[in-house]
Amino acid sequence: MMNYMYPSAIGAGCGPLLQSGAAKAASLRLQFFQHVRANGRAARADVARALKISAGSATAVTSDLIASGLLQEVSEQTRETGRGRPSVALEVVPTAAYVVGIKLSSRRHCAVLTDFVGNVLAGVTLPSNNRRRSLQELLDQITSLIDMLVQQAEISVDDIDAVGIGVPGIVDMENGVVRWCSLLQDDDVDLAPAFAVRFDMPLFIDNDTNMLTLAELWFGEGRDKTDFAVVTIENGVGMGLVVNNTLYRGSHGVGLELGHTKVQMDGALCRCGQRGCLEAYLGDYALTREVGVALDLGEARHRTPEDLLDLLFEEAKSGNAAAKTIFRRAGRYLAVGLSNVVQLFDPPLIIISGERTRYDYLFADEVLAEMKTMTLSDVRQPCAIAIRPWDDMVWAHGAAVPAISALSDKLVADCEMSNT
Repeated sequence: MMNYMYPSAIGAGCGPLLQSGAAKAASLRLQFFQHVRANGRAARADVARALKISAGSATAVTSDLIASGLLQEVSEQTRETGRGRPSVALEVVPTAAYVVGIKLSSRRHCAVLTDFVGNVLAGVTLPSNNRRRSLQELLDQITSLIDMLVQQAEISVDDIDAVGIGVPGIVDMENGVVRWCSLLQDDDVDLAPAFAVRFDMPLFIDNDTNMLTLAELWFGEGRDKTDFAVVTIENGVGMGLVVNNTLYRGSHGVGLELGHTKVQMDGALCRCGQRGCLEAYLGDYALTREVGVALDLGEARHRTPEDLLDLLFEEAKSGNAAAKTIFRRAGRYLAVGLSNVVQLFDPPLIIISGERTRYDYLFADEVLAEMKTMTLSDVRQPCAIAIRPWDDMVWAHGAAVPAISALSDKLVADCEMSNT
């Protein structure tokens, strides 16, 4: 069962609120559709003013999109008096498509079913484990998640129009190939073709941090920003970057590996095999490998890494000096990483997320102050820091975004072809 209360898109909208260069280059019908979707509801006249088109053009575009089943008219009471003839607004038809978003991880897999405007209709979780598995085993788990969703939502698998999946690893999004993933036994796995054997629907795969970044761009704190960064701290350290309302992936889709930037020459050993990576001081395994030194574990030695981290945090909160030292050290390295993000990309906002946001030592005032002292703050506007309360379902919600976006482009293009 899902434990995250998703905001309704009705009246609130989803997607970027500020137009980017790419949005302005889109066709008029797509711009019109995107404006309505972003605002939740909008009158024809308001859209016409925003897009700087004539009332006649707005009426023609509206007629086409309504006829194609993408937009619908809704009545709204006049805001000033609540009396008189209701005004007519436009909104996206939520039942025009259904999409599944999935986050795969080493502890639990999460999945959501959304409608065409991003409203979450169902959410499920499936236990996972911290070991590598075959492609077929991973597909079995994906199949189970989809089956659980359709059962909860009381729909058919045939009603699903697309699926988005976020994985912890390096992904060739264009070809549907997972170059490396901590969940898979093999590298260069053709996940998309294997998925197509089981399901007759398009699949969109990306790194899980990219999917979380899209969640912030479409549903969260990044909606009113054209540029922002997301930093995640979980088993590893990840980063996502939005530039001009577009997710930046690098030339080969392997950019923004913040966790593997070097913060100490010949430093701690990272799971990537190199030394001195930021992740080697901040990731789960970086904290747990020092637990035995800091605490007299006894029987606790056989606890899971998750339990050991919780124990370490409890000890720090109780005043254990060694436990506090571990978190303070990790916090200082986080300050280094964040200052590097600010120096390199100058974002107006960094959103910090991930399971380790439960440990407030990492985000104490002195950590953020130290980040500021390590940046050239006098010559730039200050970068805001927002802490996103951790919830895997948010990541799954973001995994639905590429599917919703691609379906929107396709359905609006079909509308254009049928009206030319």
